[in-house]
Amino acid sequence: MDDKDVLILAIESSCDETAAAVVKNGREVLSNVISSQIELHKLYGGVVPEIASRKHIEKINQVIEEALSTANVTLDDLDAVGVTYGPGLVGALLVGVAEAKAISYAKKLPLVGVHHIEGHISANYIENKDLEPPFLCMVVSGGHTHLVMVEDYGTYKILGRTRDDAAGEAFDKVARAIGLGYPGGPKIDKLSKEGNPKAISFPKAHVEGAPLDFSFSGLKSSVLNYINSCKMKGETIVPADIAASFQEAVVSVIVEKTIMAAREYGIDKVCLAGGVASNSALRSRMKESCQKQNLKFYYPSPILCTDNAAMIGAAAYYEYLAGARAGLDLNAVPNLKIGQR
Repeated sequence: MDDKDVLILAIESSCDETAAAVVKNGREVLSNVISSQIELHKLYGGVVPEIASRKHIEKINQVIEEALSTANVTLDDLDAVGVTYGPGLVGALLVGVAEAKAISYAKKLPLVGVHHIEGHISANYIENKDLEPPFLCMVVSGGHTHLVMVEDYGTYKILGRTRDDAAGEAFDKVARAIGLGYPGGPKIDKLSKEGNPKAISFPKAHVEGAPLDFSFSGLKSSVLNYINSCKMKGETIVPADIAASFQEAVVSVIVEKTIMAAREYGIDKVCLAGGVASNSALRSRMKESCQKQNLKFYYPSPILCTDNAAMIGAAAYYEYLAGARAGLDLNAVPNLKIGQR
């Protein structure tokens, strides 16, 4: 390939953020526009798929127009269109996929389908210009808890995964149980700072025969049982202590297993990715543990941890260079597996 800059318009609509970005050469973000629906879904205590899809339809053209004008480019300047096609909510994904196909068709631009989680991993390339594979990435989000070996751009091997609830899901459920509401992750993070992480000893699950796998449903049940037991005995419930102790149980297991995997596979670079990667306790504990083990530690800014299109543009760039092209028959795949094409 020649040295010409590659400009990609990226679109992300897998859950409740309608996002578009223009990314140059995979690592330089010219614009990153996100329209969040959090306030809307707060009323229901979680994301309502039907409402999310309708909002994406209302917002997507505006978001793309804003991304192009902020980047000071037009559709004619682009080299390709990248879009998340899975995993996620099927109705939400379809809005972005249909939009990307329409632009690709109208402007005769190559279309690149991007895996949402591979997008999260690629967010690390944006601010860490020196980061190159191979490295280990701990992906922690609302729907995923995956320990991934990034062997090369676009080549992934899953070393460990959750057997039940994802970490982010557990955060949301515990937040609801202690009356914090939605979204749970940021609220527990904030409240934990006022609590004692050693106040309550919650279980840290280890999966028999699979040391790098995770399980959070037992922890979640343990928190709910603790709250019910306090109520039955008439004991005082201290939400900040519950939040801090629960967060401690999640963070310690994630950090421990990530370090274990890095040592086992002889990898000296560790990254965080996904919505829960913006959790302050997780970031500081992982940083501390990596320093002790002489591992290089990378993580994206909080804005690049939550769903955004810049990360999709970064992933799309490496797919584009590798010659990956989607046809106009590209469809949404709600349960798409990582590394699957």
